[in-house]
Amino acid sequence: MSAIDWTLIETHFLDMLRVAVSIKAGHVTAATILRRLGTYSRKNKLYFAFRELGRVVRTIFLLSYITDAELRRTIQAATNKSEAFNGFAQWVAFGGGGVIAENSRDEQRKMIKYNHLVSSLVMWRFFSRILTGPQGERRLSGSVQQTPDF
Repeated sequence: MSAIDWTLIETHFLDMLRVAVSIKAGHVTAATILRRLGTYSRKNKLYFAFRELGRVVRTIFLLSYITDAELRRTIQAATNKSEAFNGFAQWVAFGGGGVIAENSRDEQRKMIKYNHLVSSLVMWRFFSRILTGPQGERRLSGSVQQTPDF
C-alpha cells in the first residue's frame, strides 16, 4: 500500500468541508453523497480525497488501539456483550433451526429483527420475574442471592 497522498487531501480540503457542513446542516444525506461519489469514483478526485482521509482516520485509530490498553479492554468488553447477545439470540431462534432460508435482503433483515425482538422479550421477562417476584425488593437491595423458580 502506498503512503497517504496529503497533497490530494489538501487540494480538496475545502470541498470536503463543504460536503461535511452540508451533511451536518441536513441539506443532503450522507447516503446521497456516498451514492454520488461512488457512481463516478474512477473520475472523481473528491472521492479519492475522501478515501485518503479515511485511510488517515483508520491509521490514527489503529495506532491508538495498539498503544492504549484501556481502549482495547473497552472494545473487547463491548464485543463480548454483542457476541453473548448473538449467542443467546441464536439459542432462542426457532423455525428452520436458525437458518434464514429467504433470498430477499429485506426479508432476512426482518427475520433477524424479529429474532432480536423475541430474544429481548425473553430477557425482559426473565429479569422482570427476578425483580418483581416474591422478595423482589430484597433482590434489588442485594440481600437475596437466589433465582426464582420458573
